[in-house]
Amino acid sequence: MRLTLIALAAAGLLATACTQSGNVERGAATGAVLGGVAGAVIGNNTGDGDAAQGAAIGAAIGAAGGAYAGCVRDGGCGANNGQQVNRRQSYDARSGRYYFQDPRSGRWYYENGDPYP
Repeated sequence: MRLTLIALAAAGLLATACTQSGNVERGAATGAVLGGVAGAVIGNNTGDGDAAQGAAIGAAIGAAGGAYAGCVRDGGCGANNGQQVNRRQSYDARSGRYYFQDPRSGRWYYENGDPYP
């Protein structure tokens, strides 16, 4: 059963894509650990008392949930609710151009990427 737990944890970590921020990986690792502990406690106290099976299931579910949370933190996985990130927000009558605010940096830019004064 230990090999199953190790294999599930390794598969969960390998299934997460490499990201520049590392939020997906950190979320998956944290979720796997917390899910494994919670699953072991729940598995030990319910059913036939199989803590190893509960830990494996908890680790797999925790890794998936943590990876999703990290992906959302990075702005992916549907975090922007289908809206375009760099869409027109305001019109500058002086320059005759539209500008928008970058949600990650909070800075304002014209549509072509020039900084908005």
